[in-house]
Amino acid sequence: MATWRRWFGDQGEKAAAQYLQSQGLKILDRQYGVRGGEIDLVAQDGEEIVFVEVKSRRDESFGFPEEAVTPAKIRKIRRAIQYYLQAKKQEDRPWRIDVVAIQFANGQEPKVHHVKAVDMPEGLW
Repeated sequence: MATWRRWFGDQGEKAAAQYLQSQGLKILDRQYGVRGGEIDLVAQDGEEIVFVEVKSRRDESFGFPEEAVTPAKIRKIRRAIQYYLQAKKQEDRPWRIDVVAIQFANGQEPKVHHVKAVDMPEGLW
C-alpha cells in the first residue's frame, strides 16, 4: 500500500511541477527532506522562493485535496523552510507557501487548483 501511495503522490508532484513550469516558475528542488518533514516542491517565481505543498486525490470522497493542508501542516512546512533557507544561505530571500491541489479523474487530464500564499494566521486557511 505504501508503495502505491508513494507512486500516486509522485504522479501528483510531477503534474504540479509541470503546471508550475507552464506558469513560468522554475523548479529548484523536489522532495526536499529535512528532519521532521519534507517540502514537496521548491520553485522560483521571479525573486521569490515558492515552497509548494502538493496534495493529490482520485476523487472527492475525502474532500478536496487542498483541505488536507491544515494549520498544523503549515507550521511543519515553515520549520522545514527555515532549514532549507539556512542550508542554501538564502535567509534574506522573499518566500511564500503555495498549495497545488491535483484531482485525477478516470482517463481525464488532472485538474489543477493553485492556491498562492496560504501562509495565513491560524483559522484563515
